Amino acid sequence: MEEAVPFSIVSTVKALSGALRRDAENEAEISREREKLWFKESSAKNLRNRDFLSPNTVLTMLYAGGEVSLKHVPSDVLSGVRSLHGSGVLPIGATEVTAEGLHVCVDRCAAFKGVLCGITPYLRPAAQRQGCILINCPALHTKQTIPSPDTLALGQLRTVLIADHHGAHLRRQGYTVSFCPALPQDSDIVNFLKTLGIYWPTVPVSWTNEDREEKMKKALENSTYRDRAIDRGKRRSRGEEIEGEKRGIKEEVRINLKQVVQDGNVQGYDPTLGSCTVQRESLCHLAQLDSATADLPVSTATVLHVTSCQDEFRQQQTAMLWRAAGATAAQRLVICGPVKTLGIQMNAAQYLQLRKAQMKEASETKYGDQVEGQTWDDIIRVMTSATVRFELLSTVHTSPVTLDVQRDSGVSTKGPRGGVFVMYNCARLHTLFSSYEKGVEQGLYPEIPEGAELDFSALKEEGEWLLLFNYLIPFSELLDQSGQILWHEGGTARVNLRTEQVCRFLVSLSKDFSSYYNRVHVLGEPLPHLFNQMFCRLLLLRALRELYHSALDSLNLPPIPQL
Repeated sequence: MEEAVPFSIVSTVKALSGALRRDAENEAEISREREKLWFKESSAKNLRNRDFLSPNTVLTMLYAGGEVSLKHVPSDVLSGVRSLHGSGVLPIGATEVTAEGLHVCVDRCAAFKGVLCGITPYLRPAAQRQGCILINCPALHTKQTIPSPDTLALGQLRTVLIADHHGAHLRRQGYTVSFCPALPQDSDIVNFLKTLGIYWPTVPVSWTNEDREEKMKKALENSTYRDRAIDRGKRRSRGEEIEGEKRGIKEEVRINLKQVVQDGNVQGYDPTLGSCTVQRESLCHLAQLDSATADLPVSTATVLHVTSCQDEFRQQQTAMLWRAAGATAAQRLVICGPVKTLGIQMNAAQYLQLRKAQMKEASETKYGDQVEGQTWDDIIRVMTSATVRFELLSTVHTSPVTLDVQRDSGVSTKGPRGGVFVMYNCARLHTLFSSYEKGVEQGLYPEIPEGAELDFSALKEEGEWLLLFNYLIPFSELLDQSGQILWHEGGTARVNLRTEQVCRFLVSLSKDFSSYYNRVHVLGEPLPHLFNQMFCRLLLLRALRELYHSALDSLNLPPIPQL
């Protein structure tokens, strides 16, 4: 059977805007302002009265010239709004013109039924895309030595987490995603990343990339962008020659990066990029990129360099050196702000160790002697990873993050801010359904019937509509946004991928779910006349549990069965 097109906030707003503009004389002006014609409500207070609002300023501009009463909105326009339908458009219920503007309420019973009887498309991106993405993380490239947890700065850890999260996000959208650089198997950095749920590609310890380094060196030596005038004008001492040979370059090679930028017509690169001397470190980086893209189709491949703001200039140099060596893949930069700690300096290893100790102490305080054995070790590891990810991913990636590492509020289930709070509320759903299933086994409750057999008008509690309208319906569109940005944003060097949105979405969801769950008793008395409402609520919360799993999956966080 063909899957029904899911309801969409974007499709509904677009249809509502079309209905309003139908009789507008100033069509060109309104087309430019169409995003402002309607507002989706989200607060519990406003959702008591309306779901969408077209403000009075819009209506007077469209139909009253700013002077005539709002009651003079054309009747055929109101009729068109009330009878609105189409692919992805929410069913319209009541409409009303007030001093605030035109209120539109969704037919909530029909919306509950449409979503909860076909939840699958709401849990995945709205569109499936094609293409190959290589995510390059400069923080993990070998410099003098292989990176380790003790040499990894917090800002660099943030870039790795963003790279990992965005890779999972893009895979969900249909992209083929790979990562660079490959790291030595069983190295300290690989094991460290595994504790955070990051499974970075590895190579045997004996593996070398010397052949590709030599290939990159020759490509740059023979590049049309080699700045030979500077090479000829600069004489080196014997000591400089020896140092150059140690770096793997017998003769100094300089590349005119400014000319590479101009000829490639790439926008957004630093105007001060000039001639750059090729270092051994750069050759290692280029060789890794060349190896990682060897099997990618250039026409559909994009390379995302996820780096810190401190290293942006160096990464721009590397990107243009690669281009000078003959690379033709599209390259974009994801620039991440710095991470600051209050009153103390620490590296990534120290930070993770501190958060893990705080998480264990908080668990022992709450659960006592239960906190022992492999199960609890796994729970503490996942909860620590959740704390770290939410602390470093919940802020817009271009902005700085400030951590108060001495405070353990981030590992509390009571503070509605971070990853532990989110994981705790996800676990509450598991506990709820475990209790229900035990009730079924004991004969207290029947199995949940098919949604088509239920009367969803029983879902009258304001928190129930808020969970559907603010979270279940928009989630698919949220998952799709980063792919849209990557696909449609202009060809400048930088790209802003809104990597903070999933974390913020989950925190907001957890606040509203917690409020609802604390207020409503879902598993009622085992009386037949109460079953319909209970089953409707269980279907809603089952969909919510699947949403949690889907969102956490993009953060590489497994759900915790119980806490």
